[in-house]
Amino acid sequence: MKIFNHRLEGENLKIQGSPNRGGPLKPDTVVVHYTASPSAESAIRTLCDPGRKASAHVVIDFDGSITQLVPFNIISWHAGKSRHEDRVGLNKYSIGIEIVNAGKLVKSGSNYVSWFGKKFPAEDVFYGIHRNEEIAAYWHQYTQEQIATVEELCSLLIAEYNMFHILGHEEISPGRKIDPGPAFPLDKLRNRILALSPRDEEGEEEPGEIPAEGLVTASKLNIRSGPTTAHIKVARALPKGKKVKILQKSGDWYRVSTNVEGWVSGQYIEEA
Repeated sequence: MKIFNHRLEGENLKIQGSPNRGGPLKPDTVVVHYTASPSAESAIRTLCDPGRKASAHVVIDFDGSITQLVPFNIISWHAGKSRHEDRVGLNKYSIGIEIVNAGKLVKSGSNYVSWFGKKFPAEDVFYGIHRNEEIAAYWHQYTQEQIATVEELCSLLIAEYNMFHILGHEEISPGRKIDPGPAFPLDKLRNRILALSPRDEEGEEEPGEIPAEGLVTASKLNIRSGPTTAHIKVARALPKGKKVKILQKSGDWYRVSTNVEGWVSGQYIEEA
């Protein structure tokens, strides 16, 4: 897969232009969504309907195949009312990736039912806590082909456009949107693509052991995509006393895991 003239080229790709688009775009961010639809075809119909005023740059089907709807140098209407740090209206800065997925499910007997009435068996269901919620729920599982395609595409976009943010719709529109949800491994994916390794940060691996667990000592501790304050915040700040699992050390920073994964300043972590 490659990008030529702001369009994808390669296998398992097709182009279907959406009329729902804006002006020129110089992207520095990827925003990941789910379609909340039963199929790629239904999602594409919606995103190409001029009466719906919504679109995305690409749609990724269950088998990992991609349909591109808008060139990467043109604004698509995927983010809606949105904010990240000091910027509002993320359509002006971002490429939108829609993944075919039913979203949140409701348990009914031995099945799990989507908002549009489709039933899913237990093997297609993920049970977990959303980053903006506190109670676990049922979610439609993503396929490995979809996850692999999203990672390949994000890596390609970052290399082509020198981009530095990968965000979920839920992070730029909290309280309004919940996609891509906890079934999508967003934190792990962007850590693999964006986060600096200890060798990148310090020039060499640091010796010595790191604690297995720690407690947050600050009143609020930001959790970021990499081990510097220049990296984006990936979740709500961790509260004082929160226990975290420590995975890695880079300089004065720890990569930690709670219900999300990211980097925190080690000076505010006390060994548990």
